[in-house]
Amino acid sequence: MKSADSMNRAPLFLLYLNVLIIASCGLVYELLAGTLASYLLGDSVTQFSLVIGVYLSALGAGAWISRFVDQRLARCFIEVELAVALVGGLSAPVLFLAFSSVGAFRVVLYGIVFAIGALVGLELPLLMRLLKEHLDFEDLVSRVLAFDYLGALFASLLFPMFCVPRLGLVRTSLLCGLLNAAVGLWGTYLLRPLLSSRGLSGLRGRACLVIGLLIVGIIKADSLTTLAEERVLGEPVVHAESTPYQRIVLTQNARGFQLHLNGHLQFNSVDEHRYHEALVHPALSSVKSPRRVLVLGGGDGLAVREILRYPSVESITLVDLDPGMTSLADRFPPLAELSRSSLKERRVTIINEDAFLWVGRVARPESSKGVETDHSHALPEGSGRATQRDDATLFDSAIIDFPDPGTFSVGKLYSTRFYRMLRERLTGDAVISVQCTSPLVAPQSYWCIVKTLEAVGFRVRPYHAAVPSFGEWGFVLASPRPLPETLSLSSELRGPSRFLTDKILNSLFDLPLDLARVEAEVNRLNNQVLVHYYDQEWGSLK
Repeated sequence: MKSADSMNRAPLFLLYLNVLIIASCGLVYELLAGTLASYLLGDSVTQFSLVIGVYLSALGAGAWISRFVDQRLARCFIEVELAVALVGGLSAPVLFLAFSSVGAFRVVLYGIVFAIGALVGLELPLLMRLLKEHLDFEDLVSRVLAFDYLGALFASLLFPMFCVPRLGLVRTSLLCGLLNAAVGLWGTYLLRPLLSSRGLSGLRGRACLVIGLLIVGIIKADSLTTLAEERVLGEPVVHAESTPYQRIVLTQNARGFQLHLNGHLQFNSVDEHRYHEALVHPALSSVKSPRRVLVLGGGDGLAVREILRYPSVESITLVDLDPGMTSLADRFPPLAELSRSSLKERRVTIINEDAFLWVGRVARPESSKGVETDHSHALPEGSGRATQRDDATLFDSAIIDFPDPGTFSVGKLYSTRFYRMLRERLTGDAVISVQCTSPLVAPQSYWCIVKTLEAVGFRVRPYHAAVPSFGEWGFVLASPRPLPETLSLSSELRGPSRFLTDKILNSLFDLPLDLARVEAEVNRLNNQVLVHYYDQEWGSLK
């Protein structure tokens, strides 16, 4: 083997670049695993905590194993790099395919995370030992760690801003694998002075084989993702996209289409009318001539469709985080037909912002009164009026259609802090309705939301509706004032209802014995007990 002294300073810089790529790809694999675990298993804090813990412990295991490698360091480094490329690059496709079985998914998830961590933990010490002939110890450690941490920063910025929304999870993992494989092939030339001629062609051939496999995977990425999602969701996928906030998938069968966000069903076109009529009309029928309506969540436009049936409504402000969701009907015509293009109606203002931050800001009218905020940059052309005309406007009704509180980022939207801020944006006679998950499957979660609304001074009336795609589903009617015991559909309501009559409307508030109140704590921002309830109750069904 040729002496390491024959390596010059230019290859040293390229070796540092290898460290940057290794660190970036390693962190991306970790983020991919945590994201996919959150999609299937929920509770993102727990999933990311476990993934990070397993990955870091595996780094230590790999570093410990490196002490037993004392010969052919350069060849071993390249072999390990190719192994990282193969395992890491194929991690997302394999995890997607393991989605259909939660038990198998956990085994595959933590096995892949540990394998990647051990390989990355092994290759960095090997690289440092290759460099020790050229640098003293202090320079070696400082430079390698500097490039390692810089790579981690680069990956943490690139992953949410570019990789997920532009490439998707599967293509991201395959592309990172391709980078690792390229580093391996590159290493056969960069480290040539340290490599024996024997077996070199075979090493380069294996690198080219891995690169070819990953390129084929990138070309077939959409097919792999669709295959995996159809196995999980049980229906053909007719539209799919990734946004910076979530994975949007639409499936279709002979009866209709279904919307899934991060693998969770949001509605089925066959029976969504039951859900949305139950969500909207009890609240708006409790307000005499509703004029200003706030919708939080509901970016599909189906709740807005129901609100627009009230001629007295002058303005609807819809706050939904994801512009990809509020513009989905532009790219999927069946949704535009189902929602009657409600989000394009002139009375609708769309604001793409975190509802917690938006409500918190506009709940202080002294800091925003008279200020016009243009949000049109967040919306596609022609998708409603996106200029908020008066941040200080009080709403006489609000429809809260957030996803279920399966993560802490959503759980904050069901907290006392959020409901207090929301109350400042309501008139004294305002009525709101909140979707509250299933009181049959998750009774503590349901009654936790009820108790949280009560804790901030709302008068509440719990109710439920049967939605075949979901089962028994729970809602809460709430107001700063006492609510009437008997309701009737507003005489202003235009167009035929498919579900509600006056009799059925009042029957929704009659809770059977198996939906009776149970003990639950108030959901506060600092404890997020609701997320724990939800994870325990729904997690027991997985």
